[in-house]
Amino acid sequence: MAKHDRDSNRLFYSAADEVVHAEYPEDVVCGNPQLCSPAYRLAYTDQDFMLTEEMRSVRLMLELAKPEKTLQALGISQTVVMFGSARTPDAEQASIDLAAAQSGNLSDTEQKRCQVAVEQSRYYEQARALARLIAEQSPACPGGELHVITGGGPGIMEAANRGASEAGAKSIGLNIVLPHEQYPNPYITPELCFRFHYFAMRKMHFLMRAKALVVFPGGFGTLDELFETLTLVQTKKVQPLPILIFGKQFWQRLVNFEFLVEQGMISAEDLALFRYVESAEQAWDIIRESL
Repeated sequence: MAKHDRDSNRLFYSAADEVVHAEYPEDVVCGNPQLCSPAYRLAYTDQDFMLTEEMRSVRLMLELAKPEKTLQALGISQTVVMFGSARTPDAEQASIDLAAAQSGNLSDTEQKRCQVAVEQSRYYEQARALARLIAEQSPACPGGELHVITGGGPGIMEAANRGASEAGAKSIGLNIVLPHEQYPNPYITPELCFRFHYFAMRKMHFLMRAKALVVFPGGFGTLDELFETLTLVQTKKVQPLPILIFGKQFWQRLVNFEFLVEQGMISAEDLALFRYVESAEQAWDIIRESL
């Protein structure tokens, strides 16, 4: 029996082999209506077909399978998810922006915005510090190394990937295509930098290996990710895990959880699904004790 192109242990040629076999010389294709027809393309190489509404379920499966294959191959089985605003600057940049606003005689509103950014920048530094602690200390914990995983963008996400990178550890970024430009932050390990179309698949990957969830102040996206996780734990669709919310003052002003209890919308014991934290060290102690 003839040996196959790539793997002599396979009886069938691989899909990659078949793509090569399916190619025709240009002079053969030219003028041949059958070979030029879209119907003749291999289904999995036909982008027009793959992007049709009917193939949505297949595209969902692909977004589940591609990162999963890579993470398994690299032996990544435990993660700490870190969410937060893409707009939170690091302390140095926040100070520069505030000084520029003040010296440029900008409006009180703009100066106030810059002042708030300076205050919020402490969360960038805490996220960075926590990721560094996770990278440096988790290999000695039961179960082995934890990898930081973020949404892959700027702000808090950048801070977390940055902290892991500064400790010499790999970290994961799950970027998503948006109508406006978005680029992955430069601190994500390149082979662990993934891009999604579907929010649902992206959020599923956040939790598939999660040992803890750490949530920093943020907007709609952060709230969405936090409350989806709380719902999954509350309804016992996932195993309980530490859900740590950074900045009690911020979150209590934003969400009145006690009011939900008073109105009978959640149970009093649901308040135990999460904990407030104020420092990277406090958060890491809780995560480590839960392992």
